[in-house]
Amino acid sequence: MNVVVIGAQWGDEGKGKIVDYLADQSQIIVRFSGGANAGHTLVIDGEQYALHLIPSGILYADKTVILGAGMVIDPEALFQELKMLEDRGIDCAGRVLISDRAHLVLPRYKALDKKRDAERKKPIGVTGRGIGITYSMKSERDGIRLADITWAEKMDMLEPEDRAFIEEYRERLLAMSVDLTAYLAIHKNAQILFEGAQGTLLDLDLGTYPYVSSGMSCSAGAAVGGCVGPKALDSILGVFKAYSTRVGNGPFPSEFDPDSEDALCSFVRETGREYGVTTGRPRRCGYLDLVALRYACRTNSIDSLVMTHLDVYDSLDEVKVCVAYKIGDKIVEDFPSSIDALNEATPVLRTFPGWKKELKNVRDYKALPAEARDYIDFIEQYCETDIGIVSVGYERKDTFIRKNPWTR
Repeated sequence: MNVVVIGAQWGDEGKGKIVDYLADQSQIIVRFSGGANAGHTLVIDGEQYALHLIPSGILYADKTVILGAGMVIDPEALFQELKMLEDRGIDCAGRVLISDRAHLVLPRYKALDKKRDAERKKPIGVTGRGIGITYSMKSERDGIRLADITWAEKMDMLEPEDRAFIEEYRERLLAMSVDLTAYLAIHKNAQILFEGAQGTLLDLDLGTYPYVSSGMSCSAGAAVGGCVGPKALDSILGVFKAYSTRVGNGPFPSEFDPDSEDALCSFVRETGREYGVTTGRPRRCGYLDLVALRYACRTNSIDSLVMTHLDVYDSLDEVKVCVAYKIGDKIVEDFPSSIDALNEATPVLRTFPGWKKELKNVRDYKALPAEARDYIDFIEQYCETDIGIVSVGYERKDTFIRKNPWTR
């Protein structure tokens, strides 16, 4: 069975934790998009692990993890991450594979990435990891894939500094190389988890273009970047937080007002630890945007939602959620493609009473306070999608399942 986990907001929804949680019941975990610009934080028995390239299932000793064809991989960052895991007692030998169709990030792309963004009239706010440049080179058919590093003619076309960089990692990369389509065909009866990066609203086609990432962070990307056909995807999970966050520039209709809601923003940011894993940048925070979340459900055919960070709201007297936008003199309930419209939009809010109870130790939906259940029920009804998993803390154990994604 093949299960896909994607972000249903602007990234940073807690996908890493959910993939780690679900990996216990899988044998293979495939990361299908993005690069070292992603950051997945895992907390296991009080220990925190920050992953950027390696799929979250690596912390289970019996799992195989694969960096998929849709990824762009910085070899230096990859082997630094592997060393960090090995130094902390995680044996990765033979368990980390790379699709031979994945593209490589070269060192000079990073400076070019920063330079290009700085020269834009309206910078996007890139991480400077060379991701956008690598995807650009890929689309221009000038990139280099893992499969290409044994192609002498291709290597001769590279700059000397690029060849030298690749040569440093060549043998180690080739030892991890795999024909992903053939590999997954051999393991077609396994439980396979496809891990996305970023989120739907950062997808190159579905997101708030041009304020997006350069890869496919939608569910369709799991088929392309995971080297399987779309009919092979059995279940799609969309992860979202009980509120919304965004990093970098771009529209954010439900963002807390910096003048009147600065205290609320600070509370959510500090309580939810809303700082970028990759950059350390403070995340912009706002109300849960149901207009955007319903859009994510529709565009990804999400079968079940996963709600994280519900516990962040434990102490609030009331909880508000965005149910529509006011744009000019119109009330809009569908997510616009126009950046102008999104920039002009103000949130139409609905207020729910807070539950005023610590949720960290709750392990069953029925044990949640009625107010928290009402909040969840309303989200389900609005989005016409069930919430199958709820997370109320950072640890694996701070999670409970209402609908098992591994059950057909």
